[in-house]
Amino acid sequence: MGIYSVDKLIAETRRIAKEYRLATGKILPVTPEIAINDAISILGLLPNEDNVAGYDAIYQQGDVSLKVQIKGRAIFNEKRQDHRLGQIKSEQEWDAIILVIMNADFMPEEIAMAKREDILLDLEDKTKNNKKGAMTIAKFKAISELLWTEQNGLETD
Repeated sequence: MGIYSVDKLIAETRRIAKEYRLATGKILPVTPEIAINDAISILGLLPNEDNVAGYDAIYQQGDVSLKVQIKGRAIFNEKRQDHRLGQIKSEQEWDAIILVIMNADFMPEEIAMAKREDILLDLEDKTKNNKKGAMTIAKFKAISELLWTEQNGLETD
C-alpha cells in the first residue's frame, strides 16, 4: 500500500482535473474513477474486488444484491441539454447502472440508479442511429431512482 490514502489521491485528482480543464479546455479522462470512488464511499457499496468485467460494485437492497456499473459525468455547462451517459454494453453482466453527476470541480452533486430492464427497454425503443447504446442524462434521470443528493444526502422512500 502507498503512503497516500485513496481519499487524498482522489481529492488531488479532482484538483488536477479542474486545473487541467481550466488551462487547456480539455478534460482529463479521470471522471469514471472518481465516480466509482464516490459511489462506493457515499452509498456504502461493495467494490468488485475480483475485477469481473461488466460491473464495478455490489449494491445491497435488503436481501437482494445488484451488480452495478458506475458511470460518472461532470457537467460544465448546465444549459446544454445533450449530455450523454455513454456506451451501455448490454452483453455484459450487470443488474443496474449508477450515475454520479459531478459539478465543474468534479464533486458529486447527485447519484441515481436505473435497473437493467428499464435501460434496455429504452435502448430498444431507439432508432438505428443509436448503435453505441448511448442515452442522454435527462433520459437516464427519467427512468432512474434518485439515491443521493449533495443537498439532502441519502434519499429515502
